[in-house]
Order: sequence, then C-alpha cells, then structure tokens
Amino acid sequence: MTPMGNTLLAIEIVEDRTSQGTCDRGYLTLKRLLVRNRYGDGSVSEPYPCDVLHRPGSDAVVAVLYELDDQGRIQVLLREAPRVPIYLRKDSKFVHPDPREYLTILEVVAGMVEESDPPGLAGMQKRAAAEAEEEAGATVPESHFQMLGGETFASPGTGDEKLYFTVAPTELQHANGGDGDGSTMEEWGQILRMELGEALRRTRTGEIPDMKTEVALTRLADHLGYIPQLGCFARDLPEEYRTRYDPLGVESRTNKP
Repeated sequence: MTPMGNTLLAIEIVEDRTSQGTCDRGYLTLKRLLVRNRYGDGSVSEPYPCDVLHRPGSDAVVAVLYELDDQGRIQVLLREAPRVPIYLRKDSKFVHPDPREYLTILEVVAGMVEESDPPGLAGMQKRAAAEAEEEAGATVPESHFQMLGGETFASPGTGDEKLYFTVAPTELQHANGGDGDGSTMEEWGQILRMELGEALRRTRTGEIPDMKTEVALTRLADHLGYIPQLGCFARDLPEEYRTRYDPLGVESRTNKP
C-alpha cells in the first residue's frame, strides 16, 4: 500500500471505453437473458428479460480480524481504500443525491476465491489468510479461521456474487498494512483498529456504508457473545438473562462453508 503520508486527493477518469466494449468481454461480464418460469402444473410464464452481472469465480471470502485489548474491549481491523464505482456517484443523478463524496470507504478484509484454492473449509481458510496478509499485513495461520455463519448473496437481483464469512483472533498491533494484490487499483490504502461497538455504530449511521462490513461485525458480536448496546458480554449478564441469550446459531456453520 502507498504510505499514509501520501494523501489520496481524487480519482480521475482518463478515458471512457464503454462504447468500445461488449457484454461478454472484460473482468465483469453481463448476460442479457430472456427467461421464463416453469410451474408444477406443467405451465410456464411469459418470457421476461433478466440481466446477470458476473465476474470470474464470483465467490468471495470475508476475513474478520479482531483482538481483545487490555481493557477487555473488542478491537476490529478495518481497511480504508478507494472504491471507484462509489466515488463516481458524485457525477451521476439519483433520486436521493449523496450528501457526501465517497473518496474512500472503510471495510473489513475480503477477497475473491481463486481457482488454486482447495474446495470446502480448507479453501476458505487459505483465502482468508491470504487476504489478511495482502490487505492488512497480518500473518494469521490458516487453521485459526472459523466460518462465521452461512453465506450470503451480495446483490441477488443483479449479480451472482456470494460472500463467505470467516473470523480469526489476530494480534492487530503486528498488522502493518499489506501490499494489496499488486494492482494499481489497490496501491493506495491504509488500515486502522476500531472498537467493535463504535464500528457498528458507524455502519448504522452510514459513516461505514458497506453492507458486508455491517453483517460481518454483527456476526462477530454474536460469535463472541458480545452485546454492543450494553457494552458487555452475555456471560456478564444476570443469570436470568444469561440463560435466555441465544447466539442465533452462528456456531452451527463453523466446520463447513
């Protein structure tokens, strides 16, 4: 990553090559389909159009990195980086215009599954560890990662991307910022630690406007039995409430992606 002292000022469009491209070429591809529904009684619906946005693999792994500090608070690692599609909203017209310019946003560590990753849990652990190293400069053994609940689709109305959530305790003070994946797109970025409750608050206010990050941090709190609204762990509750605490089944998925 570019050193923090080198301030990111803006992102400029050098050339708009939209008219030169086709739907089936490029990193992102777009399938323009005509589909129909088939029903149990043998009938079918009228055909209707459906566009599907796809990128190679389409599966991604989220790696939630955290530690308990010396005051017993949960610290999480977040990465700040530019996201061009979000930044360029400033030049488009929307029903609800953005009140601010999104030059960068904060996110948990995440990355695309690669063909070389093995199937199943081992592959998720391998990819999570690799992304932790690339994006955060954090060295975490693959075996330390657990699945953090079931998978989710990022935007099922338009694309087929699926997110798998993992979690690992990490010595965040040793995370020194990774070098990214080597692409120019990821050459600028920085990492920071934030208390879990504060990070969750910022997802709700829109200061951290990333959906996967809100899902990941909410699941982390559940995974650890932490109640951010009260600032305490379930184990610290009076017995009457402690016995009623339900972790919502996150642990049921720890051994399979």
